[in-house]
Amino acid sequence: MPELPEVETTVRALREPLIGRTITEVRNYWPRHIAAPGFPELQRRIHGRSIQAINRRAKYLVFSLSDDETLIVHLKMSGHLAVVDQETAPDKYTHTIFGLDNGRELRFRDTRKFGRVYLVQDPMTILGHLGPEPLEPTFTVSVLHKRLQNRRRILKPLLLDQTFIAGIGNIYADEALFYAGLHPERRANTLTQPEITKLHEAIQKVLQMGIEREGASIDMYVKPDGSKGDMQNVMAVFRRTGSSCYHCGDTIHRIKLGGRSTHFCPTCQA
Repeated sequence: MPELPEVETTVRALREPLIGRTITEVRNYWPRHIAAPGFPELQRRIHGRSIQAINRRAKYLVFSLSDDETLIVHLKMSGHLAVVDQETAPDKYTHTIFGLDNGRELRFRDTRKFGRVYLVQDPMTILGHLGPEPLEPTFTVSVLHKRLQNRRRILKPLLLDQTFIAGIGNIYADEALFYAGLHPERRANTLTQPEITKLHEAIQKVLQMGIEREGASIDMYVKPDGSKGDMQNVMAVFRRTGSSCYHCGDTIHRIKLGGRSTHFCPTCQA
């Protein structure tokens, strides 16, 4: 599933071809893609709206449209957005298409069909439950400390909770815990202040690395232009089960936590 760095990469790539363009039509071939409102109302409300800004909130792409409308897209597991010429034939996995005033189209391709599209006037109806953005200046060590206090949950599932911190998924949770030197099964309320500081630094480190390397092309993620990101080539633990730790030489282990594969070094993260 695309996480914060992959979604941020997608947002940055879409700004140049989309900002200032007007949406002239919408076509949909998988009704469940349209989460709110119903498709006929979305068609009516979005027609003629111009795209004024494109931003990210957690794993959501947020398109600010004219007349106070907001288009929100969640890529889920296999979603991919790209701007192409309308003459380009869509494949069978292209389920939602937004026509543009310059003869191009924004296409939402989604192999597993879990992606969702929302058109709302108040973005908080979709985004209001999310936790803080981990790369914002307001996300300080003190904020993380307060959010960890009195929480007895295991660290790895807690980091995946989008109401706790926004945008972190399986890849970057594993990598952050490695760089923080924390075992994924530690209880959140057992962390010392120095460990919380390390975790804060590690979260920001791996997310910034992911953005700089334009995401991790593991499974189905590619950038809007179809090329791969590079983060997968510098993973410390994620999907390196049985390989040697780059830091200590011990063998990377894999366990299941909350139904998710979790990778760690038993020496560096004792």
